[in-house]
Amino acid sequence: MAFQKPPGTQDFLPGASELWQYVERTAREVARKYRFREIRTPVFEATELFQRGVGETTDIVEKEMYTFVDKGDRSMTLRPEGTAGVVRAYVENKLYGEPELSKLYYIGPMFRYERAQAGRYRQFHQFGVEAIGSEDPALDAEVVALGYSFYKEVGLTGVTVDINSVGTPEVRAAYRETLLGFLRPIKDTLCKDCQSRMERNPLRVLDCKVDQDKFEGAPSILDSLDEACSAHFALVRQYLDDMGVPYRVNPRLVRGLDYYTHTAFEYKAQGIGAIDTIGGGGRYNGLVSQIGGEDRPGVGLGLGLERTVMLLESQNAKPDFGPAVDVFVIALGERAERETPGLLYRLREAGLSVDKDYQGRKTKTLFKAADRIGARYAAVIGDDELERGEVGLKNLRTQEQRQVPLANLAEAVREWNQQDEEGLAQ
Repeated sequence: MAFQKPPGTQDFLPGASELWQYVERTAREVARKYRFREIRTPVFEATELFQRGVGETTDIVEKEMYTFVDKGDRSMTLRPEGTAGVVRAYVENKLYGEPELSKLYYIGPMFRYERAQAGRYRQFHQFGVEAIGSEDPALDAEVVALGYSFYKEVGLTGVTVDINSVGTPEVRAAYRETLLGFLRPIKDTLCKDCQSRMERNPLRVLDCKVDQDKFEGAPSILDSLDEACSAHFALVRQYLDDMGVPYRVNPRLVRGLDYYTHTAFEYKAQGIGAIDTIGGGGRYNGLVSQIGGEDRPGVGLGLGLERTVMLLESQNAKPDFGPAVDVFVIALGERAERETPGLLYRLREAGLSVDKDYQGRKTKTLFKAADRIGARYAAVIGDDELERGEVGLKNLRTQEQRQVPLANLAEAVREWNQQDEEGLAQ
């Protein structure tokens, strides 16, 4: 039987994984500059956490969760998103007792049972941040700006930001009746999902990707905002203007999770088939109390890393990672073969990436092998060179060759690298 990966999952092979490492490094560096600290939570949690936190009428909870009963007869779920688990950890570990705002970030896999397509997987990865403990609209703007900075620093172009205010539960209750007045007359023309969720959660109807053309003229939630919500949203926009972060107000943007209050936002870009949303987030002022903690306001985001990588590839924006190997060592003779493992260890301890042939191939094929693995130099050592304490060092880019002292090989490689880089810069 030939085993295959499960549908909707990927193998990240050498050659592709370097791009993932770059994206993750960039995410961590952006988080550091905004003073967010890393948190790591389990990939599975109690099912009720997501039912309560994400919302029972969302697509995630109704259709997409990977849920199982464990050997203790407990219902557990692979995490479909990151916020609920982070908030659970915040409450359980009493981070609310810290004097400062909790600014946390995570990078890791999420799981949703969705129809697999370009940019949508059943196991996918997110970079997310959560800032818990402040209602300040400047914090909303900071989180929006952090995501925008990540996309810029990773090398993407054409990323735009949509923002909206979804108000408070009280505002949404009033808007709900206004929206139902618009939706009920067209109910029979809507898709089955919209019809089933209309009475339970009509705002989610506006998030439907099938019926968008039928919502022309729908009442805007912005017209139902109270004074406090309007003032909060106005300050968020002012701060984004001050930062120079471009955005578009989209009154139909509600996001797919029930915990949002006030600000909701999405990042969009073209280049992944029919999908244009590559990340998003918002404020969730009631979520901490829903999960069992003292009420604390929060705001966060989640950015899809698969979609980031796909866009980098489609925009030909992948960075040059340089040579995969600094030195490929070629041993000629039995004594040289015996000396080579110790030499490799010393070169690696000196900070170089080094490799050798372990398959007993003929000498004439080894330079081609060094080229294939992306080595910058080949170091040739024979028994005669060992007697003299020398090594032949060949620059595989320029084909220039030098004899250098074996004891100073690492230093010689670094000096030659520096000369090459200075020459390229001139």
